[in-house]
Amino acid sequence: MKRITLEALIRSHRDTPYNQQYEYILTLISEGRIKPLKASGTNGKHPALYREYWLIEQEKDYLALEEELKYRLHPLLSVDYYLSHLRNYEKDRVWVLRLSEYLKESREYLEYAESVNERSFEIWGREKFLGREQGKRILKNCGLTEEFLHIYQTTEPLAYYSHTRDVPQNLLILENKDTFYSMRRHLMEGGGRILGMEFGTLIYGAGKGILRSFLDFDLCVEPYMRDGRNGIYYFGDLDYEGIGIYESLAKMNAGERKVVPLAAAYETMIKKAERTCGTENLPDTKEQQNRNIREEFFSYFDTVCEDKMRKLLESGKYIPQEILNITDFR
Repeated sequence: MKRITLEALIRSHRDTPYNQQYEYILTLISEGRIKPLKASGTNGKHPALYREYWLIEQEKDYLALEEELKYRLHPLLSVDYYLSHLRNYEKDRVWVLRLSEYLKESREYLEYAESVNERSFEIWGREKFLGREQGKRILKNCGLTEEFLHIYQTTEPLAYYSHTRDVPQNLLILENKDTFYSMRRHLMEGGGRILGMEFGTLIYGAGKGILRSFLDFDLCVEPYMRDGRNGIYYFGDLDYEGIGIYESLAKMNAGERKVVPLAAAYETMIKKAERTCGTENLPDTKEQQNRNIREEFFSYFDTVCEDKMRKLLESGKYIPQEILNITDFR
């Protein structure tokens, strides 16, 4: 119940005589719409009225909604939840009815897989309804799963540059945009190799974005990139996050394709840092990085290089990928 003042209750009757205001308040009390809050005291007039009241919420008649749930909805929709929560059904009714109508009129479309946003618009006329709005809750309340709707998630398409379509070839995934642009420029200007190795295709990883976009690798790329004889390499920042991205990428591709770190690039980063600025002057590791990395990354390096990388990380420093530029790729 909500509290309301006498002044607010009689606002619509403020131009009428007090005795009529008094009768109006008594009528509201007799109808069970308000209840005096005796602790508020009286208004000092005769006859007296209390200064504050409880607003009594009126019971609604949900019989029509109950009938609708029982007899009008598509039989694939479970109505148990909403029969027990009729007030919630009243709020969700328009969306539940659209889902029911879709199943009645267009259920055959579920035979074809569609993206989340496509199916969402097809059913509710709102492309974000299923992914970001109430769609998942509506489905759950109706006893349906997302799998029932035969939908799939989409990822950002891979951005890549192919210098050649020959197979087999080496593919290089790059964490950051600047390095991707510089290496692409190097290849376009006639540089045949990068750090002593030939690469046919450069892939822009966009940090952790590669973990999403690589899920659809076989759908996003041309056949020559999918060739099983190709080598796939990774090069990113020398910090916990960069190593973590590599290890996550390697794990999710285990059994399908092998992804290995481009050891020559990391070794060149360390040598250049030692030669130019000194490791003690490198930037500090960004806060809140997940430091739970495994051993897989380090297994591709000799003990000397591994020791240097571990000491660098333990000192709270990191080497950004951008320490290397086009003059270092030869």
